This record gives sequence, C-alpha cells and structure tokens, in this order.
Amino acid sequence: MAKKNKRPAAARMATPAAPVEFNPDYSNVKKDLARIGILAGTFFIGLIVLSFFVK
Repeated sequence: MAKKNKRPAAARMATPAAPVEFNPDYSNVKKDLARIGILAGTFFIGLIVLSFFVK
C-alpha cells in the first residue's frame, strides 16, 4: 500500500472565487425547436392529406 501524503489543512483551503453569473443564451435553440415543430407539423398534415388520396 502506498503512503498517503497528508497536507496541512491550510494548504487545502483555496481562496473563494468570485461568483460567476451563469446566463446562457438559448435563442438559437428556440429557433431550431420552432423550425423542427413547424416541419413536423407540415409533414404530419401532409401525411393526413395523402391518406385521403392513396387508398
């Protein structure tokens, strides 16, 4: 078994970092989700319309 290096308690204490504000920008994600929803709805309606013609 290897010996564990014991450090003094003061060496383990780091100075507190300044708080960083987390403010992500999800505008691109919202646009992509809106585009996916519109395309999915369009294809779904297209399938419904095609089901009446292809019997």
